Amino acid sequence: MDLQTLTYLVVGASFALYIGIAVWSRASSTGEFYVAGAGVHPVANGMATAADWMSAASFISMAGLIAFLGYDASVYLMGWTGGFVLLALLLAPYLRKFGKFTVPEFIGDRYGSKAARLVAVICLIVASVTYVIGQMKGVGVAFGRFLEVDYEIGVLVGMAIVFIYAVLGGMKGITYTQIAQYCVLIFAYTVPAIFISLSLTGNPAPQLGLGGTMTDGSGVSLLDKLDQVITDLGFAAFTAQKGTDLNLFLLTASLMIGTAGLPHVIVRFFTVPKVADARTSAGWALVFIALLYTTAPAVGAMARLNLVETIQVGEVGSVTGNLAYEERPAWFRNWETTGLLAFEDKNGDGRIQYYDENNASFAAQAEAFGWQGNEMVTVDRDIMVLANPEIARLPDWVIALVAAGGLAAALSTAAGLLLAISSAISHDLLKGMIRPDISERKELMASRIAMAGAIGVAGYLGMNPPGFAAQTVALAFGLAASSLFPALMMGIFTRRVNRTGAVAGMLTGLLSTLLYIFWFKGWFFVPGTEMAPNTPDHWLFGISPEAFGAVGAMLNFIVAQLVSRLGEAPPEHIQRLVDHIRVPGGSAPPLDH
Repeated sequence: MDLQTLTYLVVGASFALYIGIAVWSRASSTGEFYVAGAGVHPVANGMATAADWMSAASFISMAGLIAFLGYDASVYLMGWTGGFVLLALLLAPYLRKFGKFTVPEFIGDRYGSKAARLVAVICLIVASVTYVIGQMKGVGVAFGRFLEVDYEIGVLVGMAIVFIYAVLGGMKGITYTQIAQYCVLIFAYTVPAIFISLSLTGNPAPQLGLGGTMTDGSGVSLLDKLDQVITDLGFAAFTAQKGTDLNLFLLTASLMIGTAGLPHVIVRFFTVPKVADARTSAGWALVFIALLYTTAPAVGAMARLNLVETIQVGEVGSVTGNLAYEERPAWFRNWETTGLLAFEDKNGDGRIQYYDENNASFAAQAEAFGWQGNEMVTVDRDIMVLANPEIARLPDWVIALVAAGGLAAALSTAAGLLLAISSAISHDLLKGMIRPDISERKELMASRIAMAGAIGVAGYLGMNPPGFAAQTVALAFGLAASSLFPALMMGIFTRRVNRTGAVAGMLTGLLSTLLYIFWFKGWFFVPGTEMAPNTPDHWLFGISPEAFGAVGAMLNFIVAQLVSRLGEAPPEHIQRLVDHIRVPGGSAPPLDH
């Protein structure tokens, strides 16, 4: 059986499973649609949360970031997992005790303000839409290669699958579908990693193989071998730090508090029966996430080594990187058709050339081959995990399994995000502010219509993404960090922040982060001004757009506190609400006016 047929069968079987679960668990009430009836077991919820959160960025793009950034990409591992610790300790149990459906509903009730609820809805939609773009990018990449369709067609197919099981089942259907998707994605991620680790180091555990010795008899460790290969080509060593300490710190902080402030993850802790179950769910989610996240560094390093070595066949002096184009490997040909891998023959000699200009033998290379610049002009980071089994020449069933795993990761998170968006529109805007008297049946219908609309917007934006999946997702985390996380933290742990302070803080955090992102990403232009290039030399204090969310969060905290201190304290019933959420029995004394 050929690879494409096998891939259709494996992916088709996984899709049939997801749709079957959605039909079986169809939501019949708003409680089931929004929070699965608050009856999900903590272990099952932990697995669903892991799938909801481990998106295309985790499955497809994170190892690609590690492959090309090396040490600096460790911030994604620390930030995204560390955020779950914050979520488990500082937010999940308190929000579950509050007992409502959505994050904007908590903010609206805590600050006693429809305006605060509206601003929270806006923040939620901006962060979630940005996040879902990255998922659609992952869907398009996976479909485009393995099902051999255009990128746009791949996005449309993904939209259709999500529409069926998300609109039909709501949170109830999504929860059980995500459990199945977690099983698919973790199996698809670890199986090829074990194969490749065995091949390169002889160790079946990729986590240990990363620090192991190559099986080629050289006695060289895998990381030393990788450092040698890529530095010979003029790239920085894989294990070397390249970014500034400040940017690495702020990016880690932004990803951590962004994780803790993601509405589609927070709402998962509303689905368990008890407050204690929310904390337990977060712990189980971290365990399930760790299975992939401890494997990712090995996958990234091994993918980079395999990528470079399979192209660098020809030798010139002591430096490799001179392969005849007609002799390129089969995986190279396959990925060229997607447009995500491209070669430009700058000197017309029919060879793929890339060298280190600072190497002593460069002059001989240039003279012998008329070198006019490195000719590997496109290597999309999002292809690394999906292409890795092909590069390593693993069996076709493993390649098909990876395709199914990548789609499971992207679709599971997309469904959670789209539910968060539709809930904000139907429950917070329609029922909470416009039509408080709407019936449950009509609210459920409005939720499904809003979900369908959100899927359409997400698909359109996914066809025109602003960057690779993990980069786009990092921006979404920054937006959640700067806008929602401070409002939630202050809403739980301080009684002094009032409605005006909360609104001012959220708007300050959101707008400052959006402005910084748009300015340095080149998406915002003021006539008569020169756009600041998106390079470390031009960023303010070396802070990248992906890391600015931590700065936006600090601005949010400062503005909210200052504005609140200048105004009146919240009403006494709001202060009692804060006590009820945080303190057993609500025994804390009221705040002095």
